[in-house]
Amino acid sequence: MAKQTNITIETDTLLVLHAGQSLKAWCVRCGAQVQMIPLQGLGLVSNLLPAEVEAWIQSEQLHRSFTPEGAPLLCLKSMIGRIRSPETG
Repeated sequence: MAKQTNITIETDTLLVLHAGQSLKAWCVRCGAQVQMIPLQGLGLVSNLLPAEVEAWIQSEQLHRSFTPEGAPLLCLKSMIGRIRSPETG
């Protein structure tokens, strides 16, 4: 009887589009200066529906900050972490 070996290869792909709207800002939760995008720019760098964007924001897994004018910013580092570990939210 011949011995059979099964090999399974799993791959992950993460595509991050650098929207021209990103800027470097301090993220208190990361404790570092990171790339941030305006809240309305989230749809430009993801394929999330508006309801999914709202769920992500409500989960508090996305780190948020604000511009001096008060506009909300989202931390791209936390967004990538959320994409890599969707089961945690």
